[in-house]
Parts: sequence; C-alpha cells; structure tokens
Amino acid sequence: MKNKGFRSLTALAVTFLMLLFVSPSVVPVQAQAVGAGVSGLPVPRFVSLKSDRVNVRKGPSRQHDIDWTFVRSRLPVEVVQEYDDWRRIRDWEGKEGWVFKTLLTGYRAALVTPWLEGTIETTPLRKRPGPNEEVTAYLEPLVLAGVVECVDGYCRISGKEFEGWVDQSRLFGVYKNETINN
Repeated sequence: MKNKGFRSLTALAVTFLMLLFVSPSVVPVQAQAVGAGVSGLPVPRFVSLKSDRVNVRKGPSRQHDIDWTFVRSRLPVEVVQEYDDWRRIRDWEGKEGWVFKTLLTGYRAALVTPWLEGTIETTPLRKRPGPNEEVTAYLEPLVLAGVVECVDGYCRISGKEFEGWVDQSRLFGVYKNETINN
C-alpha cells in the first residue's frame, strides 16, 4: 500500500514538471485575491501602451517568442492576468499575449468602434452627455482618444482636434457602465 502511494505521488510530480517545463504556455498560478492581480490592482482592467513599440510574447518571459508587435503608443489594452512582472493583455480584436509591466501605463484611452473598421458607420461626438444633445462631429472607427471621464453611459473623450461626449458602448477601453472621474 505504501508503494502505491509513492507511485501516485511520483506520477503527479512528473506530470507537474512536464507541464512546467515542456509546455511554454502554462503559467504557474501565484496566490492572489479574487479580482486582484499580484500587483494589487484589479484584474481585469484597462490600461494603455506606453511605447510606440511593444513586443507581445507567447509567455511571461523574454525567453518566449514574440507573437506580434504593437507600433502605436497609447492604444488601450485589457490586462486579463498577471504573473510576476508580466501582464497578459487582450487587444480590441481579442488577441492575447504577454507584455512586461513597464511597457504599460494607467493612462485611460479608448478606440471608437474598432469592431466597425472598414465600414462607413460613424459615431456622433456630442457637446454634452445624452442621446439628444447637439452633435459637434462624427468619429470614424479606430479613432484613438483619451478618456477624460465617464458617467451615466457616456464618456467625455479628447483627441488632437476634438473633445466631446460619446455613448460609452461605442468605445473599446472602458467597461459598460464604468464610472471614471479624472
């Protein structure tokens, strides 16, 4: 009976080691509170890219291959997992990968209707929050903007040549019904 338990324990240890060292996509779980990452910040959460060149890797280390590279700073991404100094992020297309934490910033940015890329549909930019407020401009899909505040389903956003309010559901970079007061 003692020998059988030893074999089970050995098999379990071998399986763990295989997962740990053979499969580069397996990430050991670190102790963390529900809804908080190892940083103590909420997971998931939106952040933005700090640099014009950010490598996204297949795993949480520099030894993992680069999957793709972002080439524009301030793009919003969602942190969906944390491991040590690495953050697993998701972009607006749903692609996920690992980025070193210093390449991210807490600056809140949003993309206007990126899921409508290639269409002629636009998003009204309003003078004040509300569906019947005056429209000051129409924004095309993939317009990048800073998020100033979000209240009652509308976000005040700003860019190089615009500032106004947009229906919050038209933005990637903020959660539905999220309130932001900067």
